[in-house]
Amino acid sequence: MCLAVPAEIISIDGTYALVEIMGVKANIYIQLIEEPRIGDHVLVHAGCAIEKINKAYYSFLEEQYENILGRDGQMNE
Repeated sequence: MCLAVPAEIISIDGTYALVEIMGVKANIYIQLIEEPRIGDHVLVHAGCAIEKINKAYYSFLEEQYENILGRDGQMNE
């Protein structure tokens, strides 16, 4: 199964961006989305931003992942 996770763009450097994913910072490739900007919310899969999403959907997805993984990032039983 493949998952895409919600992230927020913190900074941009050419074709890459620093994002925050559930409190963890990561560098991702951003050439697959149109006009990425700092503050945008995106779905990330395999190290690439694959789609821009709105704030409401970002918040919803983040909450769902926290329900599954727990706030500490460990899988709930």
